[in-house]
Amino acid sequence: MATEAPRPAFYALASGGWRDYVTLLHPPYTAWHLSYVAIGAALAPRFDAGRLLLTVAAFFLAVGIGAHALDELRGRPLRTAIPGRVLAGLAGVSIAGAVAIGAWAAGAWTAWLAPLVLAGGFLVVAYNLELFGGRCHGDAWFGLFWGAFPLLTAYLAVAERLDWAPCVAAAFAYALSLAQRRLSTQVRDVRRRVVAVEGTIVRRDGTEEPVDVETLIGAEERALRLLAAAVVALAVALVMMRLE
Repeated sequence: MATEAPRPAFYALASGGWRDYVTLLHPPYTAWHLSYVAIGAALAPRFDAGRLLLTVAAFFLAVGIGAHALDELRGRPLRTAIPGRVLAGLAGVSIAGAVAIGAWAAGAWTAWLAPLVLAGGFLVVAYNLELFGGRCHGDAWFGLFWGAFPLLTAYLAVAERLDWAPCVAAAFAYALSLAQRRLSTQVRDVRRRVVAVEGTIVRRDGTEEPVDVETLIGAEERALRLLAAAVVALAVALVMMRLE
């Protein structure tokens, strides 16, 4: 049997208007990676909610808007109708805003943030546009840039130094981001490139089950949803604990 390809992402809304901008944010994944910021800040010896909020704002601009706008500009994986010039403008303004926040924080809090701000501004462009032949794009870079980097940066922004605990936590964020990447690879391929699915699963007892899109991506996608919810819940719990 043949099955038409589904939406480009499970969170993608019907194409058109304001819905394209919501889809562009990749809401569950943006919340997932901003949770690493909250976890990093919550691990600091001295918790500072104001610094956490500014760091979340910077990463939301850089990752939630800037990175995703660049990604959509390059190849239209979400199939939105947002004009290219609007995507370019969103990316430029949001990344510049993130760098501006980072530069201010480096001057006001600790100069050790400066190299991370420069690296982040460079990587968000190099990764999503696959510059230098894609050398800054791939599983390892995803785990570093989308997992370990926000956690370590948030810890440094609050604590003004690094320690072993945030480094171990960064390893957790790196490994979990790699798991996300591995799970989402099949999902993205089926949702965005496959136009039809055909086949049958024949079991030892003789029963048959048709192969469809759900067969190919159902388990992986449910795991991604659960992991996103779990990381957000962990981040909220840690911040709540530090606010008490």
